Amino acid sequence: MQKKLISIMTPCFNEEKNIEDVYGVVKNIFIGLKKYNYEHVFIDNNSSDKTVDLLKQIAKKDKNVKIIVNVRNFGQVRSPYYGVLNCIGDAVITLAADLQEPPELINQFIQKWERGYKIVIGIKNKSKENQLMFIIRKIFYRLIRKISETDHVDNFTGYGLYDKKFIDILKKLNDPYPYFRGLVSELGFQRSEVVYTQRQRKKDKTKNNFFSLYDVAMLGFVNHSKLPLRLASFIGFFVSIISLLIAFGYLIYKIVFWNQFNAGTAPLVVGLFFFSAVQLFFIGILGEYIGAIYTKVRNHPLVIEKERINF
Repeated sequence: MQKKLISIMTPCFNEEKNIEDVYGVVKNIFIGLKKYNYEHVFIDNNSSDKTVDLLKQIAKKDKNVKIIVNVRNFGQVRSPYYGVLNCIGDAVITLAADLQEPPELINQFIQKWERGYKIVIGIKNKSKENQLMFIIRKIFYRLIRKISETDHVDNFTGYGLYDKKFIDILKKLNDPYPYFRGLVSELGFQRSEVVYTQRQRKKDKTKNNFFSLYDVAMLGFVNHSKLPLRLASFIGFFVSIISLLIAFGYLIYKIVFWNQFNAGTAPLVVGLFFFSAVQLFFIGILGEYIGAIYTKVRNHPLVIEKERINF
């Protein structure tokens, strides 16, 4: 009987201090999983440290390790997604290089997959990371779940197992800038959830910053909700009515108290800044949607490869 192939996909960018650890952990796990073959696919986002050199040294000794090196940094959205699409296993497991998601869950993922679940995801119900960031993330997850047109999973970072049938559908989508977490819910496959506590990053610092996290957050809003656009219409309508009523009230008050009433410039200044703020806010929202449309219309490749090893 032919063994099933499990693909482990690890995206990395300047992770020289973690590469050998994540490789060793995965290898030890599959030493105990004798019923399965595995490949460990690393996709490097044009690291400037020794990450690629270390990966090449590992790949020379272990043909289970496969490497894709990008010509430049294509961001934390496109590069991991491309890595998933290039896995050939019967199931694909995404695993971050920093090992904050516990790799020992791989056994549980595979067991649940063998029971028939096409998707098995990890749910981060607790975290040992910065608590302020954890709270902000939880607020984001809840907010996007409430406004999204499709079901969303709270505290889901993308860590999980995905059956080949799910991956095959992703390949047909041809989305140049996908929101992977949203697609997991949107495509509607039967899934199971495994709860875990996220660990602290042991080595080096995270490569995510405010702008990269903001990019992912806005991608989720734009791809899965029209509420911000409709909110602009509703607020514009109600503000217009309120403004008309206030103007009408001022007119009546002026007619009745012609000589005594002197509005001054304060209402004009307050009103001007208020309407300017509302307009700028929703112009920004429109810009996000237009930018998303522009990205999809251009239809550029997810990444451009510099080289690949052991494929």
